[in-house]
Amino acid sequence: MATAASTDRLGRLLNLVPYLLARPGISVSEAAADLAVTDRQLRDDLELLWVCGLPGYGPGDLIDMAFDGDHVTITYDAGIDRPLRLTPDEALALVVALRMLAETPGLADRGAVDRALAKVEAAVGEYGEPRVAVRLPTQAGRAGDTQRLEQVRAAVSGRRALRITYYAATRDETTQRVVDPMRMLFVGGQAYLEAWCRRAGAVRLFRVDRIDAAQVLDSPAAPPPQARPTDVAAGAFTPTPDQPLVTLRVGRADRWITEYYPCEQVTPEPGGYWLVTLRAADIGWARRFVLGLGPGVQVVSPPELVAEVAGQAVAALAAYGVVPG
Repeated sequence: MATAASTDRLGRLLNLVPYLLARPGISVSEAAADLAVTDRQLRDDLELLWVCGLPGYGPGDLIDMAFDGDHVTITYDAGIDRPLRLTPDEALALVVALRMLAETPGLADRGAVDRALAKVEAAVGEYGEPRVAVRLPTQAGRAGDTQRLEQVRAAVSGRRALRITYYAATRDETTQRVVDPMRMLFVGGQAYLEAWCRRAGAVRLFRVDRIDAAQVLDSPAAPPPQARPTDVAAGAFTPTPDQPLVTLRVGRADRWITEYYPCEQVTPEPGGYWLVTLRAADIGWARRFVLGLGPGVQVVSPPELVAEVAGQAVAALAAYGVVPG
């Protein structure tokens, strides 16, 4: 995914194989400390490397490694330690991909892409001409989204304060606020503005597609000293102990929520059901979330969520003239 976190991970993966080749038999904990990641993250990276390799992607094509207890050794590097040599077709495909990436709305560091593109184009030479025009298609009625993205990007790069009209999905309300932009992020396929919100008095992540209007102000962006970047390695939403704990019983068709939302516990039950426990931003968000899932989900706790969902369901049935049994 094209996010700041995925960009960091890509760089780490590219360095991981030569790092391990130079240190056969190194322990996972020692390697994780050297690479400034957790043991779990390093193991996830190693799992991903196992399905990376050369075209064909069969036995003998993929990166391979051996584990001896908590120690790892690269046994086949799939040629990653050799200097990169691109064919004209491969180089041209890379040029097109970089031009496409440069046009992606909400790209966190477009300058890095432009510099990489310039280097590849210089190396490609005549194979890169005539220039390939690459533009991402704009969906009907979404031109305003592109304009807002450019406004947000301009505020970030120009270090200007921004006045936005923002729809907060967790509270189902639209508010106006002035923010001090810090950076652009791309997390889970969504563009975010990270900024100091003067209304909330804290750092907030704003989904760009939920910004209904934006105005770049003349005043400079001035995040206070206590403003710190948000850790989005695990996603844009980081559960905290003070948030409501919600328990749901889900059927097979709704198990996908455990892959898209951070869950604290998942317990299999008879009949193919799962008991899923997760944190919610608030009860209002949890109510809308559950109602959107449909009849395959049952609320177990907390009691106030059970009552709110039941009340909404009864009201919906009453609108159709149905009296619940």
